[in-house]
Amino acid sequence: MDNTFDVIVVGLGAMGSATLHQLARRGLHVLGIDQFAPPHALGSSHGRSRIIREAYFEDPRYVPLVQRAYECWHALEQESGAAIFRQTGGLMLGAPASRMVRGARLSAELHGVPHQVLSAEEVRQRVPAIRPQRDDIGILEPRAGMLAPEIAIQAALDMARRHGATVHLNEPLLSWRAVGDGVEITTRTGTARAAKLILAVGAWATTVLKELELPFVVQRNVQFWFAPLRNPAQFTPEQLPVFIHELPNGLTWYGFPDTGDGVKLALHHHGESVDPDEIRRSVSDDEVSFMRDIVQRYMPDANGRLRDSSVCMYTNLPDEHFIIDRHPLHASVIVASPCSGHGFKFASAIGEVLADMAMDTPVAFDTSLFSLSRFSH
Repeated sequence: MDNTFDVIVVGLGAMGSATLHQLARRGLHVLGIDQFAPPHALGSSHGRSRIIREAYFEDPRYVPLVQRAYECWHALEQESGAAIFRQTGGLMLGAPASRMVRGARLSAELHGVPHQVLSAEEVRQRVPAIRPQRDDIGILEPRAGMLAPEIAIQAALDMARRHGATVHLNEPLLSWRAVGDGVEITTRTGTARAAKLILAVGAWATTVLKELELPFVVQRNVQFWFAPLRNPAQFTPEQLPVFIHELPNGLTWYGFPDTGDGVKLALHHHGESVDPDEIRRSVSDDEVSFMRDIVQRYMPDANGRLRDSSVCMYTNLPDEHFIIDRHPLHASVIVASPCSGHGFKFASAIGEVLADMAMDTPVAFDTSLFSLSRFSH
């Protein structure tokens, strides 16, 4: 293969594909490689839909980044002609003192995000498909919606190629090393060198970045699609916003309206720790039953035939924030993600951030939240 580049991007899921696109459109000579053929269902960036929202309960510091991501997703749609974003509104639901509600309100108020605070009864009236707890309140933000991950990744890769990027799929990284002021990677087809290397390898960071001894935990999570049992009109995108609901027992579940495949429902941060190369891809009857019990209590009219299920991975850090930083031992290597199960919505903007870092130009956002130094102890 052509073996000299300005930047090499390893991993072409959400973050890597967006970064490759940004670098290529800026005129850099770039190579992107992936051990699989994205978009695929073997990592974290799949499942037909991902939530995008601004009233960010996790931390208000994410809000400027997601606001830029909205703009970048729109730009990718305009450039590629792909339909990536669909506005449905978003409902954050839980007890008034829950992390979900307190965090969403704080982010919305600090950043002036349009929203409404709804009582449980108002939630029932506005979103009849959902049966909240009596004391729940909802934070409803109109601009939230859903992204199509497979379409987004394909569009980013297509546009990267259009701008001259070299893309090698089904090409596992065998090794990388610092060489002089740059880096060298080895794959089964040979070696390639570049001034900068971006590692966006998701769950495989546990092995690719083993030398950093970071506290990654790869978690298996299951997504389900149910056919509505009754009242299918209540589950259309016009009637059902994307939602995240923190339950009294500490579980959090989330869902999407039916766009033709069924109502998509899943648990957030609930699954067994796994090795990404040995993960169980099948979904058990017990897992379906566990999900059905929650659906029966809080959204009973969705509890029809199981149409599909899919396994994905969260790569979690103890503080549930991202990693976006330079390798502490090699300044020419940039580490991107893992994202602790909530990163896809930001990918279009993170692509810009990583491209700026690779080009040694100022980054428009405060990335200290994502620094590797927080694990230096």
